[in-house]
Amino acid sequence: MSDLPDVFDPRRYAAGPPHDDYRELRERHPVAWQEEYEVLGWPAGPGFWAVTRHADVVRVLKDPVTYSSALGATQIRDPDPDDLPFIRRMMLNQDPSPSSPPGPGRGGHHDHGRLRRLVSRAFTPGRTDRFAAAVRTRARTLLGAARDGAEDGVSDLVTEVTDDYALLNLADLLGVPGSDRGLLLEWTERVIGYQDPDEPPVLGPDGRPVNPRSPAMLREMFAYAQELAAYKRREPADDIMTALAHGELGDAELEMFFFLLTVAGNDTVRAAAPGGFLALAGDPGAQRALRDGEAGVDSAVEELLRWHPPVLTFRRTAVTDTVLAGQRVRSGDKVVVFHASANHDERVFAHPHRLDLTRAPNPHVSFGDGPHVCLGAHFARLQLRVLHEEALRLLPPYTLAGPPRRLVSHFVNGIKSLPLEPSGPGRGRRG
Repeated sequence: MSDLPDVFDPRRYAAGPPHDDYRELRERHPVAWQEEYEVLGWPAGPGFWAVTRHADVVRVLKDPVTYSSALGATQIRDPDPDDLPFIRRMMLNQDPSPSSPPGPGRGGHHDHGRLRRLVSRAFTPGRTDRFAAAVRTRARTLLGAARDGAEDGVSDLVTEVTDDYALLNLADLLGVPGSDRGLLLEWTERVIGYQDPDEPPVLGPDGRPVNPRSPAMLREMFAYAQELAAYKRREPADDIMTALAHGELGDAELEMFFFLLTVAGNDTVRAAAPGGFLALAGDPGAQRALRDGEAGVDSAVEELLRWHPPVLTFRRTAVTDTVLAGQRVRSGDKVVVFHASANHDERVFAHPHRLDLTRAPNPHVSFGDGPHVCLGAHFARLQLRVLHEEALRLLPPYTLAGPPRRLVSHFVNGIKSLPLEPSGPGRGRRG
């Protein structure tokens, strides 16, 4: 199988998802073995199965009995075995209760359903909708400042708009005081950007990079979560941390939720928002359809999410020997789903490489599927919808003023810089 494309190397994603390779894998080997070699200082691993067709991705995500989130957690790279019990405290790395007894070493069944119910009560659509006015004001302020402050007509949408937009909206929803919001960004970048050379890893005593999800690296964040919860018990407000602090979560569960919401809640929008503007900047016809009202913003947001999913991969571990798309998978094998590939599967999406802002139906998997479907999807969609509505009001038609800079990661589909300029004749400098 050595002639199959390599879709593991995080450095490849600096040029964007390797769609030609995804297409080849979907056609020739939809469940393909990938070597997991040492890269960027991270040690080699045993390898994994790359799942690239939409139907197979959905099947894996919807079948936690066969494909476990708890056995080896949800990142491609294996965690340190000593860290695994700690990592399994997070809902993302648990499995819902199976009808049959769990296999050996598989933790967290009884907790997943309970935790998801508890956090769902805090993360209601009603609560997130109440933040819509503040979200709109923030979008208006950031976009207006970027437009008015653009040198030579060029502004960087990421550094001037979307990074702050995602972070400050999340801080509002969580109830993090303004003076502490920089901490959220610092912690998020440490966890999400760990493969990127611009975010040099913290090295342990052995000279190896320390897993950013290990207890040692999260101690500061967890201490802050407890401080914030104590404050919310004294000074309750209409926010997620108040709801969680007055709920039934134990201390360790509350810490893990703060971690999950801080990182996943921030980075979903932080990755998806510039990805949508990148797609529109490269397609004047689609941008015009949105401006002319030929495409609605809601359906446009879904298509932009399909085109640029915020998360590229999630890992599961096979609980038993099984067969997936004709490929024998053994118990203990890593099985990794590729969201961007599934979202461009010709079997499901007609002309998948065409940006169609009116596409319907649009069963993309950008927020996952099954028991781990993204809890914050409603808030993410709200933020993306409002941002595009305000961009239509405030920004002239735009195009790229230079190439985007992407995060070096096979996990998060991040964009670090997106220079835009007006696209009309004589508007701004050409790049």
